[in-house]
Amino acid sequence: MPGWFLRSFRVVALFAALPVFGAAPFTIEQVLSAPFPDGLVTSPKGDAVAWVQNAAGVRNVWMARAPLYNAAQITKFTADDGEEISGLTWYPDGSHVLFTRGDGPNARGEFPNPRNDPAGKRQEVWSAGIAADPIKLGDGHSATVSPDGSMAVWILGGQVWSAALAGGEPKPAQLIHARGSASELLWSPAGGRFAFVSDRGDHAFVGVYKVAAKTLRFLDPSVDLDRSPVWSPDGKQVAFIRTPGKSGEFEFGPRRTGSPWSIRVADVETGRGREVWRAMEGRGSVYRQVAADAQLLWTTGDGLVFPWEGDGWLHLYSVDLKAGVKPMLLTPGDFEVENVAEAPDRAAIVFSSNQDDMERRHLWRVNVAGGAPRRLTSGTGIEWSPAALSDGRVAMFHSDAKAPARAALMESGGGIRDLAPATIPGDFPLASLIEPQAVTFPAKDGLRIHGQIFLPPAGGAAKHPAVVFFHGGPQRQMLPGWHYMRYYNLAYGFNQYLASRGYVVLSINYRSGIGYGSDFREALHFGATGASEFNDVLGAGAYLRGRPDVDAARIGVWGGSYGGYLAALALARASGTFAAGVDLHGVHDWNLEVTNTAPARDREKRQAAEKLAFESSPMASIATWKSPVLLIQGDDDRTVAFAQTVQLAQALRKQGVPFEQLIFPDEVHDFLVHADWLAAYHAADEFLGKYLKP
Repeated sequence: MPGWFLRSFRVVALFAALPVFGAAPFTIEQVLSAPFPDGLVTSPKGDAVAWVQNAAGVRNVWMARAPLYNAAQITKFTADDGEEISGLTWYPDGSHVLFTRGDGPNARGEFPNPRNDPAGKRQEVWSAGIAADPIKLGDGHSATVSPDGSMAVWILGGQVWSAALAGGEPKPAQLIHARGSASELLWSPAGGRFAFVSDRGDHAFVGVYKVAAKTLRFLDPSVDLDRSPVWSPDGKQVAFIRTPGKSGEFEFGPRRTGSPWSIRVADVETGRGREVWRAMEGRGSVYRQVAADAQLLWTTGDGLVFPWEGDGWLHLYSVDLKAGVKPMLLTPGDFEVENVAEAPDRAAIVFSSNQDDMERRHLWRVNVAGGAPRRLTSGTGIEWSPAALSDGRVAMFHSDAKAPARAALMESGGGIRDLAPATIPGDFPLASLIEPQAVTFPAKDGLRIHGQIFLPPAGGAAKHPAVVFFHGGPQRQMLPGWHYMRYYNLAYGFNQYLASRGYVVLSINYRSGIGYGSDFREALHFGATGASEFNDVLGAGAYLRGRPDVDAARIGVWGGSYGGYLAALALARASGTFAAGVDLHGVHDWNLEVTNTAPARDREKRQAAEKLAFESSPMASIATWKSPVLLIQGDDDRTVAFAQTVQLAQALRKQGVPFEQLIFPDEVHDFLVHADWLAAYHAADEFLGKYLKP
């Protein structure tokens, strides 16, 4: 065992996790059977909520409204067909919601078709209500309804389209013909006009379209990137975030500082704008967004709430537009704000963060006028996506180590009630799941790394095979419970399954992930600029080799996306430690992903950057790759080039490394078909068992 590990080894158990005695065995299908909720939105009056439930690939829209908030499914789709549902938005009267069905096209204009339907697929805008059958409005996505309910606008092919919502069958037509690609449609409070972002590649404008006059004005245009528009309550001004034009730096490398971003406010009639706040040089100069549709919130008293990590942590600040004084920090402390939503009266913000609990998410409420945030939830559960209602209650999603993600309502007294408990299948293995332990261990270079360890049921062999799991992103954080993102929700379930089959599973939050501050996220030399995360990979291997319950000769790895990159890097550079691995759609040569770099303007700098990127890639260490690997990817992957797997497979053949492959024709990065996820996890289970089980 390395001396550096013996000198600094420490494990911190944040809560007890007793062995499971006599736990009933369960299947992959059972542990991944619970529906996953997403996309929670409140009605304009704050008296109803809607969300999407994905039940084993069957996606439907659900609603619950005051006063009883009894949940009801308002769409009746029945197939695991790979058709995503997203972009829920309410009609002004709360009677219907609009939503997008299907994913968008790839760079060649091809829509996802993972079920290989010969007729092909489209992305469509739909409308549905409790008392009305769903209807299709037209092709497109990201629809929103005018405040008077008469008109819907949406995006199709980067252009703005519209349709009247009264007077019979909708007749979609292109509303705006303009350069650029439109996004972020937002109606003014009184209606009659809407703002949107026009992306022009290396710069972006905020535009305002007047419906009756059929006129378009771009607000305060510049060479920079203007995004995240928000209307003033009187509809006379639009605030937006301005970030400097693209610098062309490596996407997968640290960005601790840059040219500062700013907030501007423009007059709608004249288009003239002014700067109301600018980030300081240094820390916090690079914009970091929160997980919310609105990055700017125009509050009571003519204030703006915005995210900023000027102290190294992502927090909420408020600036008074009338007084023009220094921004007020609303959420002080060493933690990160994540989901953010405004209360209906615009006087308070509800948000999720890891305050006082670095490894989880809980809900808080803070007044925009200032004062200490008030805790709404606590304990060993995980809560996210808060939505404040007009009666003081808060809708949310929540989970814990055993109970899966589900929609819930926090009553005025603080109690939490699940909105659709009957949707959890009867054979979901709640009683057989274990509570992972939170641990820390030193990386090879001494950095303290957090993670969770899943221990197998008591009994059986004294020493177990082990697996290290690497999340993707890399700007993600795994939690000691069912995750708030479906991709990692499924991964958590598979880790539970592996533990039930006798593996010790270590899920690590390696550097360049979130939850531990900006310096950890923007780790020096990570990714394509040096692969410094490999220190964390080695630390995880040393930690497992030092455990008395792990067979040091039978340690494997698995991960997806960026986690696939680290799994491949582990096998390529440390086959002596890691005996086998599963690589889902991982990056194997950074130069196949990094397409726009600043050094492109300087040939010597570009060559040096590309050389370092390759040396930071698994492909650079093929000569030392000995351990077998299972490669899994869909060939319509829009996030990681399919060429990554093609190239690696050819190199492994030449090197004589055993590998297996599972390829899904027309499937995307985050598999759209639940059956494909099941096939991938069954293949991973069989592969790991072949090489790691006695």
